[in-house]
Amino acid sequence: MAENTQVLSNEVDIRRKKIEDLKASGEIPFKDKYERTCTIEEAREKIGERVKIAGRIIFKRVMGKFGFVQIRDINAKIQVSVGRNELSEQEYDFYKKMIDIADFIGVEGEVYVTQTGEVTVRAEKITLLSKTLRPLPEKFHGLTDAETIYRQRYLDLITNEKSRQVFLTRSKIVSFVRRYLEDNGFIEVETPVLQTSVSGASAKPFFTHHNALDIECNLRIATETWLKQCISAGFDRVFELGKDFRNEGMDPSHLQEFTQVEWYASYWNFEDNINFFYNMINDLLKSCLGSTVVNYQGQEIDFGEKWARINYVDRMREILGFDFLSENNVDEFKKRVVDKNLFTYEDLKDCKTIRTLIDYIYKRKIRAGIVKPTIIFNYPAVLVPLARRNDKDPRIIDMFQVVAGGAEIVKAYSELVDPIIQRRLLEEQLEEKAMGDEETMDVDEDFLLSMEHGMPPISGLGFGIDRFVQFVFDLPNIRDAVLFPLMK
Repeated sequence: MAENTQVLSNEVDIRRKKIEDLKASGEIPFKDKYERTCTIEEAREKIGERVKIAGRIIFKRVMGKFGFVQIRDINAKIQVSVGRNELSEQEYDFYKKMIDIADFIGVEGEVYVTQTGEVTVRAEKITLLSKTLRPLPEKFHGLTDAETIYRQRYLDLITNEKSRQVFLTRSKIVSFVRRYLEDNGFIEVETPVLQTSVSGASAKPFFTHHNALDIECNLRIATETWLKQCISAGFDRVFELGKDFRNEGMDPSHLQEFTQVEWYASYWNFEDNINFFYNMINDLLKSCLGSTVVNYQGQEIDFGEKWARINYVDRMREILGFDFLSENNVDEFKKRVVDKNLFTYEDLKDCKTIRTLIDYIYKRKIRAGIVKPTIIFNYPAVLVPLARRNDKDPRIIDMFQVVAGGAEIVKAYSELVDPIIQRRLLEEQLEEKAMGDEETMDVDEDFLLSMEHGMPPISGLGFGIDRFVQFVFDLPNIRDAVLFPLMK
């Protein structure tokens, strides 16, 4: 390690000296602009034409009076031939001595194809655009150290083709979702990140202090209650695509800061959202990836097939062997679970409430075993205080999730718009918080006031972008789906 550090230090010193020499000779080592005629990707299609392109050098080879470099940008790379037949002796000498791998250059010349079939630009002029102090990772094999990949994502993107594809496709996915929603009558709105009530989901929040108002605020954990207020105001269909924050534990499939799109449609129920999401996700996959088939952990998963359905309540009753919806004492519930040899008391020690206990069992006994896209529906009402209670059994909510590869892809439900029931349920959340559950919601008076002014039937849906990108690219860690994850 010390030897590598010394080599890097020497390289930096050499490049620093070149910058000083360039300035001393009147050469500008950091140009202000360069007029391109096309991108590198476009140049590859212009065989026989003269082009002006620019990019970063990722490979350089000099063989006497002739050589090759490769330059690239985020989308493509191209070979450039550099020789004394096209450049003057002074120009060629400058190229050999003063231009290094990682520098940005402009290249002017004709595009041709070599005898080996390589699309190449025959350089008639090379312009140094920006000199670099540091070289690229050794031998250009790409980064392998996770710490460096996350902290210096720019190097990862320069050296790793898969990373480039992940983030280029992620951008396409975000763009597609926004366009698809707008094409289907949804209007994008913006809601506050700084809030004074913890609402919209069951999660532990981040807190901060607002100095000017001298009040404690929390970062939003979801956009739900604000978007429903937009529906109350008369927006027919609304969505927001942005950041949410949940101050919970880190693991390969969870981030504290994550990107999510939520949408809400007046006069829909959760079945309408199932159909809408099915069509959207299939169109998205075909548009952004070229196929509805995803390769995940060695298995082919086809989102284009008809999705299976699992009734959450019925499946849980089969597993537990009793009507768990009638349980109202968490300790008694735990005892019955342990007596069935499903889990130990040690396994269940962090389950402080009925809600957390049910969710714990579901995630390990139902969700974990699901591979193909599956609709889980008919959830216990205790899990989500913002969802509409079923007309036939108020202990059940009209809710669904799509699960694939053991991971939750999306969650949606018919929304509760009864202000009397909603207030009671939020007040019950305070009782759970007193029992030690840190993932409960506050009684959001502004939200309740809007509900008391009236809301139409609504169905809403939340779709996490980071986890979906992790899933479709089969990434081992969700941080691989985020350009700049938070590091300690």
